[in-house]
This record gives sequence, C-alpha cells and structure tokens, in this order.
Amino acid sequence: MVIEGDWLKQQIADWGISLTEEQLSQFEVYYQHLVETNQWMNLTAITDHHEVYVKHFYDSLTIIRHIPIKQIQTVIDIGTGAGFPGIPLKIAFPHIRLVLLDSLKKRIGFLQEVVNKLNLKQVDCIHGRAEDWGQSQGLRESFDLVTARAVARLNILAEYCLPFAKVGGRFIAMKGSLIEDEVSEAKKALVQLGNATVKTINLSLPEGMGDRHLLLIEKKKKTPKIFPRRAGIPAKQPLK
Repeated sequence: MVIEGDWLKQQIADWGISLTEEQLSQFEVYYQHLVETNQWMNLTAITDHHEVYVKHFYDSLTIIRHIPIKQIQTVIDIGTGAGFPGIPLKIAFPHIRLVLLDSLKKRIGFLQEVVNKLNLKQVDCIHGRAEDWGQSQGLRESFDLVTARAVARLNILAEYCLPFAKVGGRFIAMKGSLIEDEVSEAKKALVQLGNATVKTINLSLPEGMGDRHLLLIEKKKKTPKIFPRRAGIPAKQPLK
C-alpha cells in the first residue's frame, strides 16, 4: 500500500492535488476489493498492483488537469463498469455528488459494496441503460460533468451522455490512442445533441504504459427531447 499510494500521491501532487492518508487507504481498499471480486466477476483484465494504480487510478484522475474540478458539484459516470473514472474522482474530491450508471446489475452490486467499504457519501449506484435514464426528469440535464471511459464510438456515446449534461456543462470521453476518425464522424451528432464543441487532449501514462486521449466536449444548448432514442437504437442507427 505504501509504495503504490505514495507513487500516486507524488504523481498528482504535481497537479496541485494532495491526497490524505485516509484517501490513500480508500484507494488501497478499492484495489483489494476489485482484484478479489475479479476472481469470480469479470471487472478488469488488469490486476497487477502497480498497473491498476497507473492504468485505472491515475488514468481516471487525468481529467482533473483539464477542468475546474473544485467548481464541479455533480458528476455522472455512464457505463461505469468497475467504477472508472467515477470512484477515483470521488475519492480524490469528496465534495462531488456522484451517480454511477451501468447496465449490468452484478457490477452495480460490486460498486455499492465499494461505496459502503469506503464510506463514500452522496453516491448513487443505478442499474439501467443510458437511453432510458437519459429521459428521466431527475437525471436529464442535471450534471456539471458527464464521464465515460471507452464505452462506444463517439457518435453513439454522445447520444448516451450529452442528455445528462447541463447547458454549459461538460462531457469527457476517455479514449485510447486512435481517435481522429471517431471525432470527425461525430461532429454532426454533437451539433444535433446540444450544439456541442469538442477539444482533443493528448496524454501519455507514466512509465510508457500507453497513450490516451481525452475528448472534452462542452454543451451549448439543450438536447432535443427526442434524444436519447429508445434503447438499442443509438448503437444500431448512429447519428451522422
């Protein structure tokens, strides 16, 4: 714990963020529960201690270098899977009110266990599809920040995610190394979904562990009520 926690603390200290001993302990408990549960539930292909800290925890926190995180109050993580980037963001910034949304009930059960073990407050773990919840009055256009990590191509992902963002809010899509075609094909969809603009940010993980892109999308107008379309339609008939 000391080695990996200290490594993470030093890395993000360069960004002006200081993690307490309690927060470092929360990251380690999260790691232990992740790898234990992963023995019987498919949560991650990465289980090496240091790799989880780099490729999951550090990677999740790269978002904070590009947005005014202390001004952000509400975050929803779409297709959160094992909780990335939502839970690392919540550990590092406890003031955030967080919603974790995933379509697999077993994963939601795991996430609720993590929330309980870490004693995280103001976190809701919701089972369901983004297409359904994106039409919900309680969640639609309610969030300062919407996140998604490698869920789908951007023209599909934007329809899942932008309906949740407030006008003036942000949607960050966390992507791998090859994104040029994806960004190009999504531009018309982004206009339809909220006159949104996209900024591409290149970054590399430490120790040569991979290249990443953050697609920082700002929503300028309300999303038309027809979006998101019924479950399954965005993937079958992507906006063009």
